[in-house]
Amino acid sequence: MKKEKFAVIGSNSFSGAHFTARLLKDKAEVIGISRSPEPSGVFLPYKWASCGRFRFYQMDLNLDLEKIMEVMAEFQPDYVVNFASQSMVAQSWDKPEDWFLTNVTGMVKLHDRLRKCAFLKRYVHVSTPEVYGNTRRMITEDVPCNPSTPYAVSRAACDMSLMTFFRTYNFPVVFTRAANVCGPGQQLYRILPRTIFNILTGKKLKLEGGGKAVRSFIHIQDVCEGTLRTIRKGRIGEAYHFATGRNITVRSLVEEVCRQLEVSFEDSVEITPPRKGQDALYTLDWTKAKTELGWQPVISLETTIAETVGWVKKNLDVLKEQPLEYIHKP
Repeated sequence: MKKEKFAVIGSNSFSGAHFTARLLKDKAEVIGISRSPEPSGVFLPYKWASCGRFRFYQMDLNLDLEKIMEVMAEFQPDYVVNFASQSMVAQSWDKPEDWFLTNVTGMVKLHDRLRKCAFLKRYVHVSTPEVYGNTRRMITEDVPCNPSTPYAVSRAACDMSLMTFFRTYNFPVVFTRAANVCGPGQQLYRILPRTIFNILTGKKLKLEGGGKAVRSFIHIQDVCEGTLRTIRKGRIGEAYHFATGRNITVRSLVEEVCRQLEVSFEDSVEITPPRKGQDALYTLDWTKAKTELGWQPVISLETTIAETVGWVKKNLDVLKEQPLEYIHKP
């Protein structure tokens, strides 16, 4: 039986690296593309178990599109799954043109080339609930975009461009939008590993706005399963939400970490002002994924936290040598 072939763009990202590991576990043939060199192996789950079926290419979407397309033409993937973006919400206010360069211009150029590739069966665009802006109720995938930040605007613009490609060229795109993904291997500037790391190293966590923002935190493995099901069963031109239905404040997440590590919340955090343009509430209705894909989350938040605590403890010496803050790369 012929092995399925996947190209994962943004394979160095937290979600991209975990999805790559999942594909390799399923015996798929995979190539990964990211603009940065591979980071420390503690952040790359596909290196946690030795596997020789993966090839990595360091190529920048904005600078190396021709090289990327040459690799695509040679490899001829059945599926392209794109996790890449200029990420980080708060920092997008500082130099918004960088976010639009990658998330809109760079992506549109890529999509215009991919639409001409006869070998492509499905293109999965990993979007974000940030495109909806602040929500006041459980929202479904057909809610209009109402972005609040340059990052969110750039992602919404890309999504809308892809829909024009679907309608005009029948480009085989499907979208995924997941709640706050977390778990072992996540970068230290994200809230869950950052909280754990700070507590274990005796530093206070700066909790923006007192942690009043409400989010749904979901284990990366549940999202990987949903992404695979989107490839298999998702309808072209449609978007699918992955969330847990358990919506809590960021403060509650930090409190649970403190409980598991047996430390005082008050002694572990410092309350700071909220960030600019921060959306107070994201509540995603994932009924569509359940009914159409047969998907539902199975890993509890407590288990997700416990696994991440274990990963930080196991790799603490290595993590102490890694960047603690997001480093912007134009």
